[in-house]
Amino acid sequence: MEFLYFGNTGWGDELFFATLMTIAVAVTAIFIGFFLAAIFATFKLSKSKILNFVGNFYTTVFRGVPELLVIYLLFFGGSGAVMYVAKIFGYDGYIEVNAFLTGAISIGIISGAYSTEVFRGAIQSISEGQFEASKVLGLRKKIYYYKIIIPQMLRLALPNISNVWQITLKDTSLISVTGLVEIMRQSYIAAGSTRDPLFFYSFAAVLYLLLTFLSLKLFNKLEKNYSRGF
Repeated sequence: MEFLYFGNTGWGDELFFATLMTIAVAVTAIFIGFFLAAIFATFKLSKSKILNFVGNFYTTVFRGVPELLVIYLLFFGGSGAVMYVAKIFGYDGYIEVNAFLTGAISIGIISGAYSTEVFRGAIQSISEGQFEASKVLGLRKKIYYYKIIIPQMLRLALPNISNVWQITLKDTSLISVTGLVEIMRQSYIAAGSTRDPLFFYSFAAVLYLLLTFLSLKLFNKLEKNYSRGF
């Protein structure tokens, strides 16, 4: 257990900050995913064939392509794109994109593809009578979506949003390839330094399980809150 001491004698403080980094990336990514899902779920529910195609293209591609490949494309491809633009303006040096931002956006794009289907399915599960009643009452579309449809959608979507969060949380381990020091990257560094990979990778598993357990508790409370009266 001396490996987990804080200070110069152990890796406890490094693993603690790595855990905070994992949470920060996951939270940022899930909100990026929700933002994208709100757009593309609308596209998929639209009567426009073009918007339907765009929405289906997004969910098909980013649920079908490996997550690690998306991270590589944005991290290394992003650096190449930025350097290409910089070269146009006369700068020839190497530019590396921010690892945190790249990781959060990459995982957010993937999370958004799954969240899009969750939002779409939840909205389609709402009774048609709810939409008709809102129109009969003369409510504007923006008003009845925010006041009636979205609250019901959240109640129906929460169990699946919980699953998307678990996927997003675990996918943060993939961004260790960018050099960002989160749980997996820090465990790799500690394992290499101490030559005790079994201990540190096992402890990383415990940290992920702890985060998952706490997340499930939180989502269970949210489900109970949104399910009052049902």
